[in-house]
Amino acid sequence: IGDGDLLAKAAHVAHVLLVVHRMVHRAGTKEQKGLEEGVGEEVIDTGRIGPYPERDEHVAKLRTVRIGDTTHDVVMDEAGRGPLAGPVVAAAVVLDPANIPDGLDDSKRLSHLQREALFVRILGSALGVSMASISAEGIDGSNILKASLEAMRRALVGLSVRPKLALADGRDVPPGLPCDGRALIKGDQRSQSIAAASIVAKVMRDRMMCGCGSHHDRYGFEVHMGYATARHRTAIEAHGPVAR
Repeated sequence: IGDGDLLAKAAHVAHVLLVVHRMVHRAGTKEQKGLEEGVGEEVIDTGRIGPYPERDEHVAKLRTVRIGDTTHDVVMDEAGRGPLAGPVVAAAVVLDPANIPDGLDDSKRLSHLQREALFVRILGSALGVSMASISAEGIDGSNILKASLEAMRRALVGLSVRPKLALADGRDVPPGLPCDGRALIKGDQRSQSIAAASIVAKVMRDRMMCGCGSHHDRYGFEVHMGYATARHRTAIEAHGPVAR
């Protein structure tokens, strides 16, 4: 599959998710408290980014991705915990250890063009990629933490491969996983695998918000992606939240 085909498919998925989730403002104006990553068990994953010492027993376990077998290790991350509008989007990724794209890093430390390029390479090389999202209405119905974890769970369940172990970025493991799960604090800065999931989630959410901007052009969603910028807050004061 060529890069153009991958981009077209991804754009189609973003459009479908946009229609389904009816991009709207969330009820709260601030990010849910208590989401700061705290102290917890740390697990080191396949490709380390930060200067952290490897723990041999964990590395040996997490590198067990057997091509041709039915079990794999999967990583999960999300994008969209902090904005005032739009969904939270999660991605679950199973990288091919023999074909890991160069340049993987925390999506927040990459430029837009770098994320877009890596997004295409991840989709073209990974053994499995799945995405899921929870709408603003769904977030308001519970809270942003629960919605984020549920989006991760749905993304994992949507994989075409059966996971053996799941690593989640942050301090919490999504409940209801069909496999063992572990949390890795600041995982998107320490693990190439989680960095890949963060890139997929971020690119998909940004594309959804750009689509939202074309439908609600008074808010500038395509610029700030729903985050609490001065332009966004001014638009809310002038026009009110987007009607559901």
